[in-house]
Amino acid sequence: MATKSKSVKILGLDGTEKGNIELPDVFNLFPRFDLIQRAVVASESAQKQPQGRDPLAGKRNTAESWGTGYASARVPRLTGSGYPSSRNAAFAPGVVGGRLAHPPRAEKVIAKRINKKEKILSLLSAISATGRIDLIKNRGHKINDEMEFPLVVDDKLQTLKKTTQVIEVFDNLGLIPEIDRVKEGRQIRAGKGKRRGRKYRKKVGPLIVIKDDFGIFKAARNIPGVDVVNIKNLSCKNLAPGTHPGRLVIWTQSAFQNLKKFEVN
Repeated sequence: MATKSKSVKILGLDGTEKGNIELPDVFNLFPRFDLIQRAVVASESAQKQPQGRDPLAGKRNTAESWGTGYASARVPRLTGSGYPSSRNAAFAPGVVGGRLAHPPRAEKVIAKRINKKEKILSLLSAISATGRIDLIKNRGHKINDEMEFPLVVDDKLQTLKKTTQVIEVFDNLGLIPEIDRVKEGRQIRAGKGKRRGRKYRKKVGPLIVIKDDFGIFKAARNIPGVDVVNIKNLSCKNLAPGTHPGRLVIWTQSAFQNLKKFEVN
């Protein structure tokens, strides 16, 4: 799968070229979109909380059917007399206060699994997709045609401690239209989710991959859509949100050098 090695530019914080670095073999791999989708779905399913109903809900009563001969439906009815709800239907699905026919069960297995080798290959595929400009554009990122990917920036990016400094670097790299796209893309969610703690839908912006955090994490966390992740914690969920590969990734030089350790077979 590997081809003749080539190099990519290392950009400084001012947007000028500082040097070159050899392109890791992982970027010569053709992405497996099916494995990327499986890995993201498996990762998201592991974060879901099991939920179900009380097994005795709707069954705490004395209801039993009268049987035939009373010219009334044979549903279970509350026993006794002399109180307002006596002879009312109960227990059966579809009646007031009755049980659910097929309730959600807390013991249901909702976590999805993925094979170890498939998980490794899916991560390599997601990394490879970040170097393809066609996939980056298909995700909706606003970039210039003159930009080269993968986008590698000097390690000084990791030392920034102010949000204004990070925005200035984005401006020098030509990524301000992308930041504006994310800011303008916030929408009120349609449906009940708006009253369940997720009122707004937000677009996904650039991902900064670092090797060491000297302040960049806190500096960039307040910029809408921008995420920062350590190369050790990199996953398909970061690189392909919503199972769609080709996220706009900014690699720091040291993190990009670590990609040489990823074996491509």
